[in-house]
Amino acid sequence: MAGGADRPARAADDARHRTARVVWTGIWLFYLGAPVADLIGGGHGTGARVLGALGLAAFVAWYLVLVLRTGPERETSRVLLSLGVLAAQATLLSLTLGREWLVLFVYVAIASGAALPGPIARWTVPGTTALLAVVANAVPDGTAYLLGLLIPALMGGFAMIGVRAMIRTTVELREARATVAQLAANEERLRMARDLHDLLGHSLSLITLKSELAGRMLPDHPDRAAQQVADIEQVGRQALADVREAVSGYRRPTLPGELAGARTALTAAGVAADLPVDAPEDLPQEAETALAWALREAVTNVVRHSGARRCTVTLRTAQTLAGAVLELSVTDDGAPGAASAPGNGLTGLTERLEAVGGTLWAGPVARSGFRLLARVPLAGHPLGSPS
Repeated sequence: MAGGADRPARAADDARHRTARVVWTGIWLFYLGAPVADLIGGGHGTGARVLGALGLAAFVAWYLVLVLRTGPERETSRVLLSLGVLAAQATLLSLTLGREWLVLFVYVAIASGAALPGPIARWTVPGTTALLAVVANAVPDGTAYLLGLLIPALMGGFAMIGVRAMIRTTVELREARATVAQLAANEERLRMARDLHDLLGHSLSLITLKSELAGRMLPDHPDRAAQQVADIEQVGRQALADVREAVSGYRRPTLPGELAGARTALTAAGVAADLPVDAPEDLPQEAETALAWALREAVTNVVRHSGARRCTVTLRTAQTLAGAVLELSVTDDGAPGAASAPGNGLTGLTERLEAVGGTLWAGPVARSGFRLLARVPLAGHPLGSPS
């Protein structure tokens, strides 16, 4: 179920990655103006224009396929072969049609950065730039264009290396967060199963044994059978009380426990965590429980949906017109749209806080980021920083 729930987010991330690659690729297409202008007004014959146009179209098509459809499943040797074909096309067109076509080497450098793994691309991008310099010296007046193309070739190639690394890191981080969330859910299920087994194993075994005894005592010893039935009733009531106590313990988190859990979850997800060391003591149980649930929900949203790099949690007391309040603030620097839509989690938190006279506010802050602010009243609690 977790995988199915994460599919829309995964599809959205994939769409953003494709958009980023298309944008970065499209930025450099304006350099094609030089060879196009040379075809139109460069004084070439009809045959040269036709062959030049066909060569340019083949070059651009090969370039776009290489850049936009490159994935981790492609073999590096095949990508290197494709880049070799692209470099050969750029060399042939530059040598036959003139210096305006040297700009095609910029596209070869960009394709190297976008299609090859980083350790290899760090060599092929400078290699492509060196080939550009060699060909420019062989083309009439090519050195006049050389200085204007060396920097774009190097910058474009290394920029695409960075974009590829950023996309790969984002994908790995998303997978790590999904794994952390799944492991946390599995651990919670195992903990509940273990506790319920410890609570009910002995009681159910005793109930089974006494039921068998009562069955054997009937009808010869009804009084002794009745005593066994009474014992069964007592054991059953005690087991029910134990289960209720266990479930109540699951449903009533504490602020110190949730702060420790939040620090562990954020660290495991690769999010820099800034949390208070301690929580205020002697809080009303209902108020502490409501804030603990708010902290758990907020941190869960940060880990699973926000894409944040930093999360800050503060706990402080404040004086309002309605009296003293304890304020919990959870702020991250992730994408606000991922958590801003009200859902069951925020709705449930609002109901919990309203039940103890508190309030909840959640929404985007500044240019990027999301903030959850929960307040509960502190009747009779002294003001002061919870440090």
